[in-house]
Amino acid sequence: MTSRGARIVILLLTAMAAAPVARAQETGAVAKKVAEVDHVAARGPFAPNWGSLATFTVPEWYQDAKFGIFIHWGLYSVPAFGNEWYPRNMYKQGEKEFAHHVATYGPQSTFGYKDFIPRFTAARFDAGRWAALFKAAGARYIVPVAEHHDGFAMYDSDMTRWSAAKMGPKRDIIGELATAARAEGLVFGLSSHRVEHWWFFDQGKAFDSDVRDPAFADFYGPAVSQKTSEAQQTPPDARFLDDWLARCAELVDKYRPQLVWFDWWIAQPAVHPYLQKFAAFYYNRGAEWHKGVAINYKKHGGESFPDTAGVLDIERGQLAGMRSLFWQTDTSVSKNSWGYVENHQYKTSDSLIDDLVDIVSKNGALLLNIGPKPDGTIPEPEERLLREIGSWLSVNGEAIYGTRPWTTFGEGPTAVVEGPFADTKRAAFTEHDIRFTRKGETVYAIALAWPASGTVTLKALAANAPSASREIASVEALGVPGDVKWTRDAEALRVRLGTAPVPLPAAVALRIRFR
Repeated sequence: MTSRGARIVILLLTAMAAAPVARAQETGAVAKKVAEVDHVAARGPFAPNWGSLATFTVPEWYQDAKFGIFIHWGLYSVPAFGNEWYPRNMYKQGEKEFAHHVATYGPQSTFGYKDFIPRFTAARFDAGRWAALFKAAGARYIVPVAEHHDGFAMYDSDMTRWSAAKMGPKRDIIGELATAARAEGLVFGLSSHRVEHWWFFDQGKAFDSDVRDPAFADFYGPAVSQKTSEAQQTPPDARFLDDWLARCAELVDKYRPQLVWFDWWIAQPAVHPYLQKFAAFYYNRGAEWHKGVAINYKKHGGESFPDTAGVLDIERGQLAGMRSLFWQTDTSVSKNSWGYVENHQYKTSDSLIDDLVDIVSKNGALLLNIGPKPDGTIPEPEERLLREIGSWLSVNGEAIYGTRPWTTFGEGPTAVVEGPFADTKRAAFTEHDIRFTRKGETVYAIALAWPASGTVTLKALAANAPSASREIASVEALGVPGDVKWTRDAEALRVRLGTAPVPLPAAVALRIRFR
């Protein structure tokens, strides 16, 4: 055996010997945190039941912000293959990730998912630079993934040894981002996908892999076998759910996020009592901090929240019409992955800006995801997309930030395919697709492409339109120099913009004031 091989064996044996002590400490930390959650949830003003939680009010900062940055960064960025579900699919026989893993790294019994940890260096991670970029992009809040389905915590956790603060980069990634974001004036949030870990590594038990090794059960476990579908499998037990609750509460107390995003599996009935405890605990903490906080929930996969107990989130999808309750879309700059991969199929800044405008006009916000590399750098195409969006918002942001829906969200021929996972199903928006927002008495009309004719036609602002019967005092085009010419009759308000400036804007916003 080589000296290097001997050192690896010694380190492994040392880790295995220390694991029982660490697990005992973690179990004690879980019990202590669960007791604290119970105490805070019981004292109010919110109680751990849906009736009380349904009295929640969406914070003003959230309704005003409109645009945030989601960050999927973790061990799955190291293989950079497939997508962020690589850790599951590398153990799933017959999947391309399984074959790729064996060919690239060797059998899963000798090189498992845990073995990516030393390669996750974050050597060039600069939280301050990230935060400055997000601010330049026009974002008002950020939501890094604190723990994905893979169970590797990106923060300094007392509940597990498997964290970025103790292994790999040995840095509290979430803590650094929280500090940097607030220094730039951004609202800090975070996401937890921990509950999906219940079944995430179950395929590794079907053959000879390190998932079967008891030494790593605290990382890969419980790995409960699936049945016919993820929605019909054995529900998580009390031990796992106590751990989930404790980890979520730990994130709240250590980092004081003003937004907590959950993935779909919190909708499982077994999770509901714990979810109600967490929501009461978190909302009560928000009241204690005198900060507006919110929880994101999803509809598909079962019911989790009453509509007024949190903020609905639609993954990779939008609404076809306006919603009276505030909501959010989370989507990615990439069509094929949330985390970093080497074969991204990127969207365009034009289409992302159009989506932002469409969502805001319907009383929503856009949470746009990026996926950094394992060394902590943001891929150049993603930085460029963010800066292009920021350039547009620097000119047109007043039609977005702090606005509320108008009497109608818009007009035009392009239909939005409603619901999750529909972000690539709609046709591109055209110059005839108009979206409206308002701020006080001012209405903004945003054409989602520069009109080839040089004229924007607004039927909703015709002289006899019930929603806009008042006399118009002025019409201005944001970012377009000089006065625009406009006419209004019984059919439409027509605004003559002239020749498009260079570079061609993705969308053009008109400011319309009434007498």
